[in-house]
Amino acid sequence: MRKGQVLLCSLLIVSCSLLPGLEFGLLLDQNVDYSRIGDDTFFNYMGILIPQATWLFGETGELFVSAGLNYQNDPWGFVPELLEARVFWRSRITDFTFGRMAYDDPLGYVASGLFDGGQVSFDTEAGTFSAGAWYTGLLYKRRASIEMTETEFANNNLPLDYNDFFNTYFAPRRLLWALDWGHMGLGERVLTRFSLLGQFDLTDEDLHSQYLVGKMIIPAGAFGFNLGGCFQLIQQGGEMYRAFSAEAGAAWTGSFHGLSLLGRYSSGYGDTLNAFVPFTAQTHGYVLQPGFSGLSIFSLDYTARLHRTFSLGLSTSYFMLTSSGLDDRRLGGEIFGGLYWSPVSDISINLGGGAFLPSLGNVAPDDDVYWRVELNAVISFF
Repeated sequence: MRKGQVLLCSLLIVSCSLLPGLEFGLLLDQNVDYSRIGDDTFFNYMGILIPQATWLFGETGELFVSAGLNYQNDPWGFVPELLEARVFWRSRITDFTFGRMAYDDPLGYVASGLFDGGQVSFDTEAGTFSAGAWYTGLLYKRRASIEMTETEFANNNLPLDYNDFFNTYFAPRRLLWALDWGHMGLGERVLTRFSLLGQFDLTDEDLHSQYLVGKMIIPAGAFGFNLGGCFQLIQQGGEMYRAFSAEAGAAWTGSFHGLSLLGRYSSGYGDTLNAFVPFTAQTHGYVLQPGFSGLSIFSLDYTARLHRTFSLGLSTSYFMLTSSGLDDRRLGGEIFGGLYWSPVSDISINLGGGAFLPSLGNVAPDDDVYWRVELNAVISFF
């Protein structure tokens, strides 16, 4: 063995001995889907390889880093990204997180994802209070999924061009802040969380907004009920607009079966309200996959655990437009089913498929059925 190789091996051994709390992992996630809309068919492949490392320092500190190498078609190519790089530290009543970290609003569809910044939380008898601020301009645009304007929507769906990397890779430059309060047992029963969020546009789009978000979850034995809503103020071009969204749901969970009902509403264009514009764009449904703006969704989901390693899921949804002045509002309904197999905790393979039926609505009842099938496999190495 050469002297350089001996020195390298020695340095690695010494480094590992100096970092006894260091743990490594590797995650491989592969997804393939095939769909048909009218006479057009679409094939999509997305894969990502995620190495990650966790370093525990002291008794309450943690450094977590994960990166991703995406591989996809349309066009075929690799896209690298830094997923998380966060430092977490906890004292008796205080949590502090800094770096590239995850944040989710109480409803999960207003502002949800990875952001660059920091958050501090305080645990008190009156609940947990948190404050955070983040920047989005250094994120990979597809991961951030910020599409608040038509320009951002168009840019987010353009492929990465390495010849124009800085204009085709990064997410829009926006600043997000959040104040949160949550209580795990208000009145010894109700799980409650409220958030006040705001975002400042640092681009020429000049669209700023604030959100007051709240959600309550009420467990009752095998049943659970939830109710939430969001009031939004939008400022653009010297004008002020108001928007609103809400959700209500109920769920039953048995030993091997589960059933849930969920209704969601987001305001559209009207006389008193404007279209609801979430900070991060998320699709709803499995086949149609519309954005959550000017839309109502009603869904019924059923899950069954057929075996220790095998489960089944069925979902039905119905979509309606909410903007005023429309004679036809009902888009139609969809049904989707999935089979989920996890022989060990480190491996999961999922197969799903479904169809959207425009004939169940009156917006475009003569359109052909949309259908979609997908296969997903996740393998973890730790």
